[in-house]
Amino acid sequence: MRAVPARALLALGLWLLASGARASERVVALGPHLTELVCAAGGCEQLVGVIAYSDFPPAVRRLPVVGDASQVNLEVLLSLRPSLVLAWDGGTSPTTIARLRRLGLRVEPVRVESLEEVAAALERIGAWTGHATEAVAAAGKYRQRLQRLRQRYADALPLRVFYQIETAPPYTVNSASPISQAITLCGGINIFAGLPTLAAPVSNEAVLAARPEVVIHGERDGNEVRAYWARFPQAPVQTQGRIYAVDADLLTRAGPRLIDGAEQLCAALDLAREALQ
Repeated sequence: MRAVPARALLALGLWLLASGARASERVVALGPHLTELVCAAGGCEQLVGVIAYSDFPPAVRRLPVVGDASQVNLEVLLSLRPSLVLAWDGGTSPTTIARLRRLGLRVEPVRVESLEEVAAALERIGAWTGHATEAVAAAGKYRQRLQRLRQRYADALPLRVFYQIETAPPYTVNSASPISQAITLCGGINIFAGLPTLAAPVSNEAVLAARPEVVIHGERDGNEVRAYWARFPQAPVQTQGRIYAVDADLLTRAGPRLIDGAEQLCAALDLAREALQ
């Protein structure tokens, strides 16, 4: 009988390990973006529990909900018999993570603080769930799209951007937010990049004094934002109509759809540049 090459045996062994992981892992994701990352990495069928507001892809809406961002129902979570709990590093309470570990659960915190880190998170989750091949492919596509945007807008006309969250008072984000990083990627300048916290309220006076050239918001119908700016009829963004909506879920969830949100934001800034010509 012809001997099987060692490389082929190694490949077969890795495939069997991955197949075993796919069959056995039961995953709970403690963040809507973590749910999206698991599915994008190829492990959607392994999810047995999610957190409130996990709604993409649509199939995950049928899964048991184990709590929300502030509190996890341990009884519900334990009843799902997870073999892997993905925690939101920076969002899930450290106390909750420690308690789950004391109960013998494997907890892996996942931190995504930049556009680039989405791809790395995909690869880690793929390795943990036995979907390394699918995850590496998904990460590669994400990086390609990110690089295309970076190249396309490297020399774009800079625009002063106000990303508006709420209206009474308006909230916005500083430079540490992936939203701000997307603004920079698209050739924009976050006028409140220097805020001391990730998200914070700002006064009407501060907004007007910062002289935004573009307003980006995530309100679905835009009524509240339009009403807000109608109070300042002399503001250039109001008189010239440079107020644009993007899908807030895409930009506020640190998952693979961040790149979709970045593309929407870039398209909005292109419209603003056209209006300024």
